[in-house]
This record gives sequence, C-alpha cells and structure tokens, in this order.
Amino acid sequence: MKIAIEGCCHGALDATYSQIETLQTRNNYKVDLLLICGDFQAIRNERDLQCMAVPDKYKKLGEFWKYYTGEKTAPVLTIVIGGNHEASNYFWELYHGGWIAPSMYFLGHAGCIQVNGLRIAGASGIFKPQDFHQGHWERLPYTPSAMRSIYHIREYNIRRLSLLSPRPTIFLSHDWPQSIEQHGDLRGLIRRKPFFKRDIETGQLGSPPLMGLLRTLRPEWWFSAHLHCRFEAAVVHASDNGVGGQQAGKGAEGTNPDEIAIEDDEFDKPEKVITEKTNEKETEATNNVSRNPDEILLEDEEEDVVAPPPPPPPPLQTKFLALDKCLPQRNFLEVIDVPSPSDFVPPPNTDSSRPIISFDPEWLAITRAFNPHLSTTRAQLTYPNESQAREAVQRELEWVKTHVFADPQDGGKGIKIVEDCQQFVMTAPAPGKEGADGKQQPPYYPNPQTTAFCAMLEIENKVDHAR
Repeated sequence: MKIAIEGCCHGALDATYSQIETLQTRNNYKVDLLLICGDFQAIRNERDLQCMAVPDKYKKLGEFWKYYTGEKTAPVLTIVIGGNHEASNYFWELYHGGWIAPSMYFLGHAGCIQVNGLRIAGASGIFKPQDFHQGHWERLPYTPSAMRSIYHIREYNIRRLSLLSPRPTIFLSHDWPQSIEQHGDLRGLIRRKPFFKRDIETGQLGSPPLMGLLRTLRPEWWFSAHLHCRFEAAVVHASDNGVGGQQAGKGAEGTNPDEIAIEDDEFDKPEKVITEKTNEKETEATNNVSRNPDEILLEDEEEDVVAPPPPPPPPLQTKFLALDKCLPQRNFLEVIDVPSPSDFVPPPNTDSSRPIISFDPEWLAITRAFNPHLSTTRAQLTYPNESQAREAVQRELEWVKTHVFADPQDGGKGIKIVEDCQQFVMTAPAPGKEGADGKQQPPYYPNPQTTAFCAMLEIENKVDHAR
C-alpha cells in the first residue's frame, strides 16, 4: 500500500489532500491511506472551539466541519490520533475509536485496527507526569485545567497497548518517544532547533512511556508530530536473548549446536593420534608407488571442513519519522510503501479498490479485559500484574473469536469490518446552527458508535455513563 504520513494537521485538510493529489500526479501513483499524527482539530462548530486549549487568536473553525457535514468528502481513507490542540469533547465521545466523518477514522485515546490486514496502533495526547497515573475524570463543561489534562496520556492506555503481540507494523503518536533523538542525526536536529538542546540535556524531550512502548512493541514504523520538524531515526532492538542477535541459543546440553568444538580440530588432537595417521599415510604411499604421481586420491584430500554457521539474522529495528505541521514549504507529508500481509483476503462482497478497516481481535480482547479497570474518577483503579493481564487477554481472545468473529458474513476469514458495527453519525450541529450560545461550551453528545462498540463487546459503556 502507498501510505501518506502527515505530522500536525491543524485543521488544514484541504491543503493536506491537495498535497496528496500533487504527489499522485507528479509520481504517477495512487495513495491508499493517510495517517495523521495528531493536532487534527476535529472542530464541528463554534461551541467545539470552546473546548480547545489554545489562545483565542488560534480558535478558528478550520476545514474539518465541511467533511463532517458532507459538504466535502475525503478523497483517501484517513486515520487520525489526537494531539494537544483538539476539540477534546468530540474525541471523548469516541474514546474507543470511531468515524469522525465519512472516510475519517479516529483510533481512540488508544487503539489498534487493521487496514487490509496491516496492524496500525496508536496513542493520542501528550505526556505530563502529574496526570499520567490518574483516571479520566474530566467532564463538560471543562475548567481551564481539565481542558488541558484531558489530552494528557494515561497509564491505563500505555498498559493496554503494551499487551499487543505480535508487533504492529505501524505505531502513531503525537509525542516523540523520549531519547529518540539519540538514534538519529542529533547534531543536525540541534542545529535546526537549538532550543531543543536544554530539554535533551535534561531528558525532558519526549515521552518516557512511549519509549517504553517502542522497546516493548518493536513496530516496524513509528510516526510522530508535535515538535514541528522533520526527523528520522532508527532504533535497533536487542534479540530475545538480550544480546542484539549476536549470540546463538544454547542446545539442550548447554552448548551451541552450531559451534565448532576446538577438540575436533586435527591440530589439537593428542600427538599419538596424529602420528598414527601420518604413519598410515606413509604406508599407503609406499604401497602405491606405481600409480600416477599426478593423480589426486580422495584420501589425500584434507578432511572435510565443517561449514561455519550461518550468520544470525539482523536484529529488529524500528524506523522513526517525525514530520512538521501543515504549512507551505514545510516537510509535513511523506509517502511510503508498506506491503499488505500476503495472507490477507478481502471478505466477500467488499470493494477491493479501497482499503478495508477491520477490528483487531487482540485489541478487542484487551479492551474487554481492561474495561473493568477504566476509571472515570481521579483515582485510578488497581491494575492486574502483567502475567494476570496477559492471562485475562487470552481468555477474552477466545470470547472475541467466538462472539465477534463468528458472524457468517465474515465468510470464515476471521475479519470483522468496522463499518459492520460502527457507522458515522452527526452528533453535534453544523456551524451556525448551535443557537445563540455559540460561544459557550457544548453539552455532551452521546455517540451511537460508542454504544454499538460496547454492545458488540458486551462491556459497560463507561464513556457515556461518565458524562
């Protein structure tokens, strides 16, 4: 698939899609999917603007509302996460993920879905240590403090994402993982952004929990935004035995089966053995003095040489790319090639010309296993330890396979298309229809997509109950 990656969108959807069209025309290819790494600004009307933590001069409707109301249609399937400049009330409606407009899907505060079988995971928001261990306590109308803390990432979501296996192909975050700058051109970054230097020296650039996730999940690609610059890096991971793939595993007897033992080498055998072998060769030569002196006999050849073991596979690495915000002459969008899994088969009666978003079975199992621990107060509920959590996920995975993926419409392919459960619905009015109180924060709008998602998994809808 041709996948376009964008840094911060800041509501500039027309410019984003125009840039994609330019690239398609210039390079004669078709972009299949667009991923946006936060600061998307899904603002539906003036009242949503009152839920965005930015100075008043930056409170502009932008262009999303045209796609929300159907005045325009996204020309390419678009997946987004949240940043720190969002209408957080709308993203809370879709805490578990859902369609924010036709052909535009929000991954949720944390989530993992599949696109043509490709696993794409992501985390919304930015890291602030004072809010990391709290529950989701913020409610409309937001105080100035709540308007900011609501987009601060919670430990609850980091723990859930850490349980994903095998590795997702792509991970999206708004924040950079902490210390990622050490894995790329650090000098070039500081030369372009000298004010980063102090944060780098004090370890405050980026999110510590996200680097922990990167080390745990080891995705093939990790895309970020937030710092408004383009930056590449590559994180090389240690192998499962902790030595970066340089040491082979030991055999059942505690030795490496591929190792050439020193005592097997002829020059390290006892002298008697070497002498006997030499005498045998001398006797053989005496008995064959009449043979062709140029003839090469098999017994004259060196002993068989044991082939060296094959080199170990290269260690896994995560390719990191951060991009700028959507402005002229900025590096805010790039296109990469990512192959779809070879075993992906589209479900029957689907349009194969467009990518298919489907639920990830393991993420659904994680959601079921952790929903009892989702706190809607400041005090976070107690978490299970990792082994208990993984056992719970395995139990719930069996439930998901039986109750969610047993639909005959799936054609037995193990695919549950998102649109079979969630369909886009306008929950807030269009601009100009909010009434006379357009400068006030809006009421809470329950979203039918969240209701449908919770019903599919048979879990308590804590998102709407907390309003």
